[in-house]
Amino acid sequence: MAALTGKVAWVTGAGSGIGQAAAIALAKEGATVVLTGRRKGPLDQTAAMIKKAGGKSEVKAGDLMKAAVVTRIAKGIEKAYGRCDILVNNAGLNILERKWSQLTPASAETVIDGNLASAFYCVTAVLPMMRKRKDGVLIHTSSMAGRYPSILSGAAYSAAKHGVVAMSHTINMEECVNGIRSCAVCPGEVATPILDKRPVPITKAERARMAQSEDVGDLIRYIACLPAHVVINEVMINPTWNRGYVAALQRAKS
Repeated sequence: MAALTGKVAWVTGAGSGIGQAAAIALAKEGATVVLTGRRKGPLDQTAAMIKKAGGKSEVKAGDLMKAAVVTRIAKGIEKAYGRCDILVNNAGLNILERKWSQLTPASAETVIDGNLASAFYCVTAVLPMMRKRKDGVLIHTSSMAGRYPSILSGAAYSAAKHGVVAMSHTINMEECVNGIRSCAVCPGEVATPILDKRPVPITKAERARMAQSEDVGDLIRYIACLPAHVVINEVMINPTWNRGYVAALQRAKS
């Protein structure tokens, strides 16, 4: 029997990249996966991939930056399944104009709501279901920018992803007595569509050297399959050819 048979997982940002890879990996482990994102088309594609692999999923599209939408989707999950065992808080975004000299209140709101507020809404929506069962795993895609402020990622993105890490740790501080575990996953550069929002374009060769969505998806699967008496509070995953390290080595030689 697969490790997650009978479990229900809610994966946000499931239409592409890390979210899609995680959803497929969890479904292969036997979980029924609820797929959420703003665009239904990509979610349907993920659902088709899960079906082809022999897994089960359901598409529930919606804008997670709206608290009422999150509440509606969570209530639908509880009504349909009576439980939510795993939350993969993966929805996120960034913008091209990310310097302080370019940011506006509206653009900052977009990045902070897309990466932090939406994650908070999902956590508060699923915790009551998890408390009832005295069990549950929450896995949040933060970033290396959530540990080390990054001009490359931008002020708003760095701040929001730092907030995701803090959110995850406080969940463990309060909910450990309820058997609930929370993990902040902090990837470095991953070859996902969000790279298209970089101010400096990333080449195909550079993307090939990065961590891939499937690498992070498999890490999320591993975390979700851990026994209930242990938690990975936080974990980093990076490409071996770390462009930041390589640039530092080149500067040291010059």
